Amino acid sequence: MTVVGPFGLSVRDQALEADVQTGLAAVEAGLLDATKSDVPFITEAAQHLVLAGGKRFRPLLVMLAAQFGDPYAPGVVPSAVVVELTHLATLYHDDVMDEADVRRGVPSANTRWGNSIAVLTGDFLFARASHTLADLGPEAVRIQSEAFERLVTGQILETAGPSDGRDPVAHYLDVLGGKTGSLVAVSCRFGAMMSGADESVVDILTQYGERLGVAFQLADDVLDITSDSHESGKTPGIDLREGIPTLPVLHLRAAAAANGRPEDVELVELVDGDLTDDERHAEVLRRLRSHPALEQARKDTVRYAEEARAMLAPLPDGYAKAALQELCDAVVHRAG
Repeated sequence: MTVVGPFGLSVRDQALEADVQTGLAAVEAGLLDATKSDVPFITEAAQHLVLAGGKRFRPLLVMLAAQFGDPYAPGVVPSAVVVELTHLATLYHDDVMDEADVRRGVPSANTRWGNSIAVLTGDFLFARASHTLADLGPEAVRIQSEAFERLVTGQILETAGPSDGRDPVAHYLDVLGGKTGSLVAVSCRFGAMMSGADESVVDILTQYGERLGVAFQLADDVLDITSDSHESGKTPGIDLREGIPTLPVLHLRAAAAANGRPEDVELVELVDGDLTDDERHAEVLRRLRSHPALEQARKDTVRYAEEARAMLAPLPDGYAKAALQELCDAVVHRAG
């Protein structure tokens, strides 16, 4: 049996599958309700990415974390709606910053309606997330606001780049902790907290989510270099072509700076060149795929996934714990 998730997550228990599927269906309905407006155009823009689908990774984690308490508690589904609305809102803003043309297989909001509408729609989703959050109590509001601060800080740090003397790899990992890890951690925290799980369990799952979120993004970095579009459906080298710094490229730059090998320096120059040229782009991909920097990025991904798995050790054995462990394995598998 499988549940809807980013990796076709397998579960071994019919009751758990039913709980998660029911919860995710309720989240989907909640997302559609939360993105409705009295103004039809706003509804269309706000539901643009909701209807495009997506992994629903964060709501899935809310549902699994809620299994350590009462998964039917009234705050579980609304909290999952909050984290997914927040995530969707950041995508609208990210696409403006990155000048992206496509998101989830459809034209990005900024391509379809322009940057101003895209930014304002993201703001609308943040407002709707806050409205739902208010019903979950002041502690939930505080947790979400702290996570959102970390998320925005991570985005600012990414835009600003590392300060003088700061290791770019360490800076990048800090950025991912804010941009990705913070909201994934809150997903696990909300699921456990809203279900009434013990505080120790809430803390364990929060730390698990932080590490899993970073591992998930690092796996995407590796996939950007290694993916076969025919097998994965992901076009290789998108981030590379757009000049977005990813971990394999950062490791390459560090190696070139440290050892000065001509082939490394030359590859860095190619990466920094015009990668809109298909032949140059293909050459960079080919050379990166055989470079030790890629293997180092894989090792970093595995390290974060293993740290996430290790965090689960104190939790009682059961189908929910096994599903969370399998997510760690799936992240490692994605990274090859």
